[in-house]
Formats: sequence, structure tokens, C-alpha cells
Amino acid sequence: MSKARIIISRLLKPKINQYLLSILIIGCSALASIPLTDTQNYHVVSFILLFVVSILSTFLGIGPVLLASTLSALVWNFFFIPPHYTFHIEKTDDILIFGLFFIIALVNGVLTTKVRRQEKLAREREKRTNALFQLTKELSKTRGLDEVIKVSIEEIENHFGIKSFIILQDGNNNLIDQTNLHTEKKLSKEEYYIAEWAFKHQSIAGNYTKNTFSTIYTFFPLNGIRLNPGVLLATPAAPFLNEQKSYWETFISQISNALEREFLGEMAQKVRFLDESDRLYKTLFNSISHELRIPVATIMGAADSILNASNPENIQTALCNEIFTASLRLNRLIENLLNISRIESGHISVRLDWYDLNDLINKVSADLNDELKPFYLSVSISEKMPLVKIDFGLMEQVLYNLIYNSTQYAPANSTIELRTDYKNKELIIEISDMGPGFPEERIKNVFTKFFRVNSSKTGGLGLGLSIVKGFVDAHKGTISVANTKSAGAKFTIKIPSDEPVINNISV
Repeated sequence: MSKARIIISRLLKPKINQYLLSILIIGCSALASIPLTDTQNYHVVSFILLFVVSILSTFLGIGPVLLASTLSALVWNFFFIPPHYTFHIEKTDDILIFGLFFIIALVNGVLTTKVRRQEKLAREREKRTNALFQLTKELSKTRGLDEVIKVSIEEIENHFGIKSFIILQDGNNNLIDQTNLHTEKKLSKEEYYIAEWAFKHQSIAGNYTKNTFSTIYTFFPLNGIRLNPGVLLATPAAPFLNEQKSYWETFISQISNALEREFLGEMAQKVRFLDESDRLYKTLFNSISHELRIPVATIMGAADSILNASNPENIQTALCNEIFTASLRLNRLIENLLNISRIESGHISVRLDWYDLNDLINKVSADLNDELKPFYLSVSISEKMPLVKIDFGLMEQVLYNLIYNSTQYAPANSTIELRTDYKNKELIIEISDMGPGFPEERIKNVFTKFFRVNSSKTGGLGLGLSIVKGFVDAHKGTISVANTKSAGAKFTIKIPSDEPVINNISV
């Protein structure tokens, strides 16, 4: 009952003030016109009072204007139309003029008030339309739920002067017990229960509603087309009525649509991520199964032949070599999987020290001795090449993977070139071959995990080049690839390395 009395008093108090104001102004106008009482110009008073009524109708309500019109007619009759101080009118002309005055005053007041009301409504509609446009514009710029909530709360406060915050659902159609923004606002257990009730029943609850609870908040469910994003909590000073209610509901609808858009966007992204993960899982599983099966089958077949047959010594040696080769291939596969895992987890520790590049290249050449037998490896090292500061182990794997990759694609009896230089405090390494190169439309994906050229006849998981890039990045360097003009591909590595101070080098 107390809330109802407060609302009624808020609605009636301005009206009462307007009635008093209209009586006061008509009284003052009559007093100002007293000098015209005893003259033949008492008709002029009617025009003065009509003018006053017209002025009042521009800023008072219809009730006070009607009161002013009636009161002005009675005042003119009582004080100014002969005989004075009586409502009796002797002249027929005065009766006609009084009637016309009364009608004109009423019609003028009513019409002016209606025009003013229509103008006010037009301004309000324009203001609300502009506010909705601004809200839609700001929400269209947002990216992510946090930004949508932030903009929504700011716009509500700007246009309604109301503090509010939003509780979202958790993706499983249940409210989360916190807000993405304004986490300082903590709800009591009862208030959180009301929020859950409003969300599940999709009905307004709380203050100024039929589903009233002992709370200062009004709970507005956010309704979407495909899903309901959550609940908006606000603290309005009074219930929304008529056009303001429609304006508020439209405002809330825009916010709900923006939140639903972000929810659906996140869900679609998760679906794409799961689909991509499933695709990568199948690719990786099939590749690993194939790559593991070949060396394992080789090892098992060679071992079985050694165990179950008495072969000559040269055959046993050949079988042992096959086992060793297959073991190397299996070990390389495992190393690649471990290296890509290190890169993705960010657990690469770079241990820089001063090294002679000749030692690095000789080590890699020796490890790839068998693979390089069908090729000619041309090594060109700048005469001014200083000692370089690198992680020997990581760079060994970088060169190993690049040269090994060339041996798998370049034709036999062709040349694989390795050139090194040192310019502007950078170690530059170029490796080129005479293979088929890469398709121009796919060259940008060369360093992507599991990338393999469609026409490739070689095995592998497609991890070698992504590992190379990861290790070069760990050195804060860069690697690029391009097809040569003649044939094949060329990889260019640039790694920053200061010139060594000889005295600081430990032997």
C-alpha cells in the first residue's frame, strides 16, 4: 500500500501545482486589468484573458487549462461585464460575447494543449528512436560478451538513469552465480533465487511487479529467438508505464539480441574448433599409424628372419642395417612429435653459446650421410664468417629437417646448395634444391602443422617445417620460403647474432 501511495502522490503533486498556478495567474491578470473596470473598454480584458489562457496552454496540462478557461470567463463576467460583481448580464451583445469568449477560451486552450502534447510526443519519439539507433550502433561495434554487457549497462544509465547489471547463463541454460562485469555486485541467496525464477519462467519479477519479492531489484528476463542469454537486474525509481514501458522493452530486446548473437557466435566457434580438432585427430592418427607401421613392420620382419633362419653373415648384416634404419626412422618420428609438443607448450629453453658454423654443418652432413649419397651437397661458407651465438642442438635439428626435406623431394643426382653469410649482425643461412618446389597458392601454408604437398610420394607427418619455424622463432629469427626461378625451393633463415669478442670466448 505504501508503494501505491508514493506512486499516486508522485503523479498528483505536479497536477495540483499546475492547478494552483493557473488560478494564481488568472487572478493576477484580473488584478492587472482592474483599471479597465469602469470604462467602455472592458471587452479588451477578454482579449487579455484569452492571451493569458493561450500562454498557459503552452506549458500546462489539459485540466489546468480548462480550469483557467472557465475561471477567466467567470472573472470577466463577475468583475468587468456590467453590472459588476454579479453574474447577471444585461446586454444581449455581452451575453453573446461572453458565450463566444467561453467557447473560444476552451477550444483555444484544448487545441493548444493538444498541439503541445503532440509536439512533446514527437520529440520524445525522436529522442527514443535516436537512443535505440545509438544503442544498435554501439552494440554492432562490440566483440564478445563483456563488451556487449558494458555497452548495455552504460546505455541504460545514460537514457534511463538506472543502475543495472546482467547475469548470464552458463551455456547449459542455467544462470552463472556471477556477472562478467561489475563483480562487486553480490546477490543474496534470495535475490539469486528470484533471478533463477525469472530466467526459468521468462517472467518479470521483483520490485514493481505482480511477482513481487522483498528486493530492491526488478528482474527482467532477456529473451532470445534460439536461446535466452540471462537476466537483467535494474533498480527503477518507479514502474514503467505506457510508452516508456514499450521503450524499455524495445531497449531490452536489442540487448538480448546482441547477447544472443555473441552466444551463438561462441557456440559456432566451438563447433568449428571441435570439427577442426576431430579432423586433425583423424589426420594425425592415420599418419602416425602409417608412419609407425612401416618401421615396426621392417624391424619385426628383419628380426624374425634373423631368429628363424640361418642366413649367411652378409644377409644378417643387411637385415641388421634394415633394423637400424627403421629404428632411426621411428626415433625421428618420436622426436618430431616431442618437438612439436615442446613448441606448442612454450617449453623451449634456448641455450645460446658461441659456435663455429663449420662444426654445425659437418655434424648435420654426417648424420645425413646415407640420405645425401644420391645428391651433391654444395656448401658455401663466407670467409668472414665469425663465431655465431646459437643453440647448437636446436639449429642442428633445423638444418637436419631442411636438408632431409630436400632429399625427399629433389631428384637423384641433383645439387642441394647450402650457403651461409653474416651481414648486419645477422646469421644468414640459405638452403635450396632442384625439386618441384611448392604450389604458389599453398606456399603460405608451408610452415603449418601437418602440411603436405598433395602430390607428395614421401611419408612423414608434415611436422618438420613447423618444427623448423618454431626453433627459428625461439632464436628470435625469421625463416621464409620461395620457389627458385629455375626449379626447386629455397629456404632463407636469418638469426640475430652479435660479433663475438675474442677475449670473452672460453676455449
